[in-house]
Amino acid sequence: MLSQRPQVMFAAMELDEIRAQWNQVLDSLEATNRIAWIAYFDARLSSYEQGVLTLDFSDARKFAASHEYVETRPNLKSALVEAINSTLGLDVEINEQ
Repeated sequence: MLSQRPQVMFAAMELDEIRAQWNQVLDSLEATNRIAWIAYFDARLSSYEQGVLTLDFSDARKFAASHEYVETRPNLKSALVEAINSTLGLDVEINEQ
């Protein structure tokens, strides 16, 4: 007989709650896709509204020579979305500033 995992219901989260667990999201991302982790580790969580998580990279742009991954991130976005889903149970869309 196969054991079934219990279904977990996730309540709506606020930006502060996501921020409080962001390091766990990044740890999950690093474990599955280190390149994606490098591209997203310096993002600042700007807002979370109606399922859209906005990331701000203005601090990363201060070091554009070594920390600018704007062209790479679109290919890695799905890895971040999956890390957020597996860690926080949220289905999000990512928006970048």
